[in-house]
Amino acid sequence: MVYDLIVLGGGPAGYLAGERAGQAGLKALVIEKRAYGGVCLNEGCVPSKSLLYSAKVFDYANHGDKYGVSVSGASIDQKKVIERKNKVVNTLVSGIEMTLKSHKVDMVKAVGKITGRSAEGYTVEADGQVYTAKHLIIATGSSAVVPPIPGVKEGVESGMVMTNREVLDLTEIPKNLVVIGGGVIGLEMASYYNSVGANVTVVEMLPKIAGPTDEDISDILLKNYKAKGITFHLGAKVTEVKKDAVVFEKDGKTESVPADKVLLSIGRRAVSADIGLETIGVEVNRGAIVTDRYMKTNVPGVYAAGDVNGKSMLAHTAYREAEVAVNNIIGKKDIMRYDAIPAVIYTNPEVGSCGETERTAKEKGYDIEVVKLPMAYSGRYVAENEGGNGIIKLVVDKKYRRLLGCHVLSNYASEFIIAAVMMIESQWKIDDIKEFVFPHPTVCEIIREALFQVKA
Repeated sequence: MVYDLIVLGGGPAGYLAGERAGQAGLKALVIEKRAYGGVCLNEGCVPSKSLLYSAKVFDYANHGDKYGVSVSGASIDQKKVIERKNKVVNTLVSGIEMTLKSHKVDMVKAVGKITGRSAEGYTVEADGQVYTAKHLIIATGSSAVVPPIPGVKEGVESGMVMTNREVLDLTEIPKNLVVIGGGVIGLEMASYYNSVGANVTVVEMLPKIAGPTDEDISDILLKNYKAKGITFHLGAKVTEVKKDAVVFEKDGKTESVPADKVLLSIGRRAVSADIGLETIGVEVNRGAIVTDRYMKTNVPGVYAAGDVNGKSMLAHTAYREAEVAVNNIIGKKDIMRYDAIPAVIYTNPEVGSCGETERTAKEKGYDIEVVKLPMAYSGRYVAENEGGNGIIKLVVDKKYRRLLGCHVLSNYASEFIIAAVMMIESQWKIDDIKEFVFPHPTVCEIIREALFQVKA
C-alpha cells in the first residue's frame, strides 16, 4: 500500500505527526512496536505524574496540621496507586488510538524497519507487510541507558535493578531504594518513594542534582529533598551493584549503601539502530539522527522528530518537532526553535525552567542582569505553603532589555512557566511585559513582581 507519509514510532512525536498529517488530508500510517503513546505515556511522563499526585495527596494528609487540618490513620496502598496509574494510562492510550482513527490514520502495531526505496517512495516492512510512502518521519524515541557497571546486568535479570519502565509497576514499596542518577527521572522517583515510606539514597556523579537546572534552583531543591529525608551522595561514581547494596567511590574512598531495589536513571539514548537507516543513507551522529531546523535529515523526504534526534528529549519538544516536520511536508514553511523549551521537575515543590540559566547566558557572552526573588512576594504562595522556601530567578539581557531565562521553584510552576516561554519566544521588552495584568491572587504573579525588580 502506498501512503503520503509513514511515521515510524507512535510516541509523542509519532502519534502527533500522524494526527497532524491526517488533519492536513495526507494518507498516513503510524507504525508502533509496543503501545501508542510511547515511553512518555506508558512508562514515563504520565504514569510518573499519577504516582506523584498520589504521593502529594498522602503528604497533605500527613502534614495537614500545619494548615489546621488533622488526619489520623492515613496510609498508602501501593497496589491501588499502581492500579489507578494503569487506568489513567489505558484511558489515554485509547484516546490516542481513537483520535488517529478519527483522522483516518492507519495504525500497525509491529516492529517497523526501513528496507530501501522504490520508484513510488521509501519502503518499510512491518509484520511481514511492505508499505511505501513518499515521506518518512522517524520517531523511534529513546531508551534508558544501562551502564556496564559490574552487577547491573545480573540485577536487571533478577529484577533488583530497574529502569523507568519497571519502577512504575512496583506493587510493593522497597525498604531501601537506591537511585543511580540525580536527573529529572531519578529525582521524581526518589521523591515519590520517599513520600510513601522508602529509605531513599541518590548517587550522582556530578557535584549537583537536576542536570542543567540553574544552580541556585537546584541548590534549594537539594535542601528540600534532604529535609524530607532523602540521602544524597554527589560527586560519586558507582562501581558495583551487589545483591543487597550499591558500591560507589567518592573523594577517593569506597562506600556502600544497602539496597533492596535500584533505579537506573543516568540518561537516555536515541533508538536508531536496527531500523534500516543505512538502507537509505540517513546520517547519524553518536546514535542520534542528524536534523536541521526544518526537522529534515540529509535524505530528501525523510524527517526525524522526538528523542531520536537527540536535541531535546522532552515530550513537548517532540510534539512541536512533529508539527514542524508535517508542516514542511505539506509545503508550509516552519522551523523549530529551541531557545525557550520549558523543563519541569514535578516533585513537591515543582521546578519550572525555560531559556538561559545564569551560567549559559554568561558562556554565550550576554551582558546580563540577574533578579532573584523569594516566592514570599506572592500572597497566594504564602497562603498555601507554610514555611516554603521557593524562589524565582530571572536572567535579563541588559542590552536589549528582554527576558532570556526564567527559573521557578514553587507549587504550580509547571502550569505558569509557559508565560515566561511566551515572553522569551516573542522577545518582548521588559517595560512592555510590565504592562500585562496578572490575576490576583495567584502564584504566577511572582513573574510580574520579579520584572519590577529589573533595574530601569
